[in-house]
Amino acid sequence: MRFFAFLFSMALSFAVATANDGPLVYQGDAGVGVGKHIVFLAGDHEYRSEEALPALARIMAKHHGFKCTVLFNIDSKTGFIEPGNSNMPHTDAIADADLLVFGLRFQNFPAEQMQPIVDYLNRGGPVVGTRTSTHAFKIPKDSPFARFDHKYSGEEMKGGFGRQILGETWVSHYGKNHVMSTRLDIAPEQAGHPILRGVKNPWVESGGYWVDPMPNSVVLANAQPLESMSPDAAPAKDKTPCPGVWTRTYSGENGATGRVFTTTYGASEDLRNDGFRRLMVNGSLWAMGLEDSISADLKTDFVGPYHPTTFGFKGFRRGVKPLDMSDWDTPIMNPENPSKD
Repeated sequence: MRFFAFLFSMALSFAVATANDGPLVYQGDAGVGVGKHIVFLAGDHEYRSEEALPALARIMAKHHGFKCTVLFNIDSKTGFIEPGNSNMPHTDAIADADLLVFGLRFQNFPAEQMQPIVDYLNRGGPVVGTRTSTHAFKIPKDSPFARFDHKYSGEEMKGGFGRQILGETWVSHYGKNHVMSTRLDIAPEQAGHPILRGVKNPWVESGGYWVDPMPNSVVLANAQPLESMSPDAAPAKDKTPCPGVWTRTYSGENGATGRVFTTTYGASEDLRNDGFRRLMVNGSLWAMGLEDSISADLKTDFVGPYHPTTFGFKGFRRGVKPLDMSDWDTPIMNPENPSKD
């Protein structure tokens, strides 16, 4: 009898562990997004996409009705989130995605995880790219996916995923993190763009990137590095504005055209600014062709407690599994979890 009890206990433990290793899914039930699926890829080493993207996913699901799946870099032994480790289970969820949101840096996924991303881009699916996704992939030259590398030099995809899909690859920093914040100045000629409806005073806590987007890009806001971490600070000396938010289109291998919304910002703390958060929501809707649903008073407030960690290498919350954030009111992330070893 004890033997059967032991087997039952082991089976139950396995079932619980397996369930907690599943993808994080938020299912909306009302709004323009009903019947549509957004997949978020959270896998950067520094800017806490593992916090920012589930927070954005909750907003898109709860307020606007989307099904939102959030995928993370996972330690295969523990099931805990481990940003930057090039292991992202469940990318097969991308197969029926209506939007793919990138928060990646220097990833080199195994073939079975990378192929669903490639298939999505081949069909010209809509894309949103944040911060380090300009250099989302760092892939060896002998890989069948080498063309997605941020330094790829071949003419067929020069600059890799960042340049050819998002509009720019990694160039350089343009403003010092934790010393200079960034003001996003709306381009006057684009003031009537649907993505800018209701957007006021966007400001972000991350430092700038220097970029020169592809010629077919439409710049919505220029990034002005500031002298300090205050939104009212003076512009940083010798740093003129450069593009910080833009749109473009790309073509998949089948000839289909996909809309792209890109920003070189999106650290977890950046989302605390209503103007920037609204840009992210509006940009996601626009990418899917839902711009008619964008209004100046669109709901963009956080769903549940949001505790963003100050970004930095190795500064992620330890001991967190994706499903620890599965309820609407569970914290993102629990501040009691240590952020350093």
